[in-house]
Amino acid sequence: MAKQEHKQPLVHIVKRSAMPFKKALAIRAAAIVIALLLCGIIAMMLAKTNPINIYGAMIKGAFGTENKIWNLLQDIAILLCISLAITPAFKMKFWNCGAEGQVLIGGLGAVTVMYFLGGKVAYPVLLIIMIAVSILAGMIWAIIPALFKAQWNTNETLFTLMMNYIATQLVAFCLKSWVKSGSGVLTPMEQYGLPRIGHRYLLNIIVVVVITAIMYVYLKYSKHGYEISVVGESENTAKYIGINVKKVIIRTLLVSGAVCGIAGLLLVGGTDHTITTTTVGGRGFTAIMVSWLAKFNPLVMVLTTFLVVFLQKGSSQMQYDFGVNNAVSDIITAIILFFIIGCEFFINYKVVFRKKEDKAVKEAEQK
Repeated sequence: MAKQEHKQPLVHIVKRSAMPFKKALAIRAAAIVIALLLCGIIAMMLAKTNPINIYGAMIKGAFGTENKIWNLLQDIAILLCISLAITPAFKMKFWNCGAEGQVLIGGLGAVTVMYFLGGKVAYPVLLIIMIAVSILAGMIWAIIPALFKAQWNTNETLFTLMMNYIATQLVAFCLKSWVKSGSGVLTPMEQYGLPRIGHRYLLNIIVVVVITAIMYVYLKYSKHGYEISVVGESENTAKYIGINVKKVIIRTLLVSGAVCGIAGLLLVGGTDHTITTTTVGGRGFTAIMVSWLAKFNPLVMVLTTFLVVFLQKGSSQMQYDFGVNNAVSDIITAIILFFIIGCEFFINYKVVFRKKEDKAVKEAEQK
């Protein structure tokens, strides 16, 4: 019998070599332009208005007043802080989906100190205890799934998601115990919060700027950052060159948990001065997209965080100005993000057709 010739598939995907920066930038710019054009068409159909008015409303929602600008910067700071927290773990390919719970537990630690020690110890001492407890609480909540992963190779995605629900119920339990009226609303304790420097959000912003710089240096130039990269590339390679993978996993999650604890501290001690089960507001999951879009680069993460928060603020303003339901604004936001994320495929991969590949092979054989 004749040997059957193996045919290649008609279309297959091949990873590109590194694309020049200018070409990659042009692809991203084109993706944004196409997304805006498509959103404009949808806006005309659903919101019954000129696309320019839609984008004008989005800009007004983010930059319309001084107060809106401060709120924008505050939201960027908190989301960026959480994104920075999960970045070391994700770079190591430890899929930490528990930032929501880790931040909430950090906030719970802060509000517990405010509730029980506020007015009973000197304010500087209260601040030190509040900072220490918040960071420690976030670290404990992150180290639990890390230990199970390191020792028994458990599924960190499911484990960290489960920890989110436990954190939410712990906050609900504490509120029910503390608030005797049964309302579940804890009165804000602004007098025990973080000190105010200028605007009430300025301290939060400064802290996150410092954390961004430290995280960039930590991941790019430190030995720990190098070990995180190696473990993320290949655990077998890491073991071969003498890196203790279990130690790296545990240490990295301690770092992630500590930064999540700081984010909880900033939310409770610097912003709300109280806590609810929705204090984090889904930022723990949004942070995954922010970090991934930035390819785990803390400096680029500033831009991706701005983009996400800007779209959120602009969507809210669009609902208010044109009376559209949140579905329209969510559709526009989703389309823009889809094109931005989707363009990364064309930067990193190319589609190869069989005929073209066969032709290239024949030309190579003739030579």
